[in-house]
Amino acid sequence: MTAAIDISDLTLRHSGSDAGQPALSGLSLTISPGESVALLGASGAGKTTLLTLCDGRLRGWRGQASVLGRSLSPDQAPALSARVDTGFIFQEFALVERSSVERNVLNGRLGRMPVLAGLFGRHSAEDRAAAYRAMSEAGIADLAHRRVDSLSGGQRQRVAIARCLAQEPQLILADEPVSNLDPARADDILGLITSAARARGATTVFSSHQPDLAMRHADRVIGLRDGKVQFDRPSANVTQQDIARIYHEGSSGDAPPPKPGLRVVC
Repeated sequence: MTAAIDISDLTLRHSGSDAGQPALSGLSLTISPGESVALLGASGAGKTTLLTLCDGRLRGWRGQASVLGRSLSPDQAPALSARVDTGFIFQEFALVERSSVERNVLNGRLGRMPVLAGLFGRHSAEDRAAAYRAMSEAGIADLAHRRVDSLSGGQRQRVAIARCLAQEPQLILADEPVSNLDPARADDILGLITSAARARGATTVFSSHQPDLAMRHADRVIGLRDGKVQFDRPSANVTQQDIARIYHEGSSGDAPPPKPGLRVVC
């Protein structure tokens, strides 16, 4: 079976940081099709960098990387035809605020449309059906004609998720998708992302600062610190000691450890 993500001995230094710690350092991992994987780690640990690399948007790295069976190049972006099967959910939503929910979700279809049709917004019946299925699944079909700038933060994140689902990706990457939401809404949104992916047989990789929430929704947890994998195990096997290794004082970004009240499955 072809891996959804396969990375071997990959190192990346961001521009202007040659003398400092690499953003990713000798990183190797494999993620199988259909898995739901959480990336945990303090700010600066490499979570966003890893997701961005898997999305084909980073240059200048060393090593080997492939996504959905297609090799990535450190020198050039992948072809659009290769990127259309990977969807990305951004922390800050990345929506067209003054446009309607429907138009934003239809933007998820652009990669599957002929160039001229996409340029002039000529969506087919298939495109519109996919968009409405995605809006219904995200619980926002009744908001289709509302402007995005009139919505709450939780509703906006549902629009971003629906846009990704309308794209019909095989791989969903999500960068801190619930960091701006209260705990109850965060649980609902992360559950929506992972359950929708499972229903489609898609792979999900999301980053988080919330161990308890991540382990509730992921099959597997990868702990990062200083651009290196500190642990990689099924969610049910993650221990408090694992969490301490990536969050204790002195780790990247000096982010505080999780609060003692957080439950860790051992």
